[in-house]
Amino acid sequence: MPTRAESAAQTRRALLDAAAALLDTGGPEAVTLREVGNGAGVSRSAPYRHFADKDALLAALASQAWEVVAGGLDAIVADAGLHPEDALRTALRALSDLGVGRPHLYRLMFATPAGAPAIPATARAQDGLMNLVGRVIGPDAERDAARHHAALLLATAHGVTELDIHGHLPPEKWHADRYRLIDLAVSTTAASRGTATGIRS
Repeated sequence: MPTRAESAAQTRRALLDAAAALLDTGGPEAVTLREVGNGAGVSRSAPYRHFADKDALLAALASQAWEVVAGGLDAIVADAGLHPEDALRTALRALSDLGVGRPHLYRLMFATPAGAPAIPATARAQDGLMNLVGRVIGPDAERDAARHHAALLLATAHGVTELDIHGHLPPEKWHADRYRLIDLAVSTTAASRGTATGIRS
């Protein structure tokens, strides 16, 4: 028989799963604590014992998504068999795939309100990306170069993903898809190996 703590954890997981399904099909507007409770098959009051309000529930979904992204980056960083450029491409493509496959969740991850508590997994994912970029540009690059190039690559991947989601990246117009544009950004970064510079004040 599960303990009270185990039952509470199971209920929380069920609530998050139900909320994720509602988010995927109808966006944030479709996520209400009542509908989440219905989807999880729990009492009407159960969601309120786990989440103060809808914003807290959405924040938990965003945090969970960042945990998955950070875990994926940790695995890529730890894979010694991957060439540095391939590892970086894999990471950026995976993030873009998440955006195209689950656009509502993807936007939620990048829509943390000002003043909201920081999501630790976000920083972990960003650190993983900087690690991968550092391997691509090499140890002789300027201090902060990996940080600045990682931010630029993240912005690039995020931008092409949003363009693709909204239908503004037709191959017949640009003669490239989001994968090829991400690959171009990585190759451009790799071309600066040993000479990469950061932003200078």
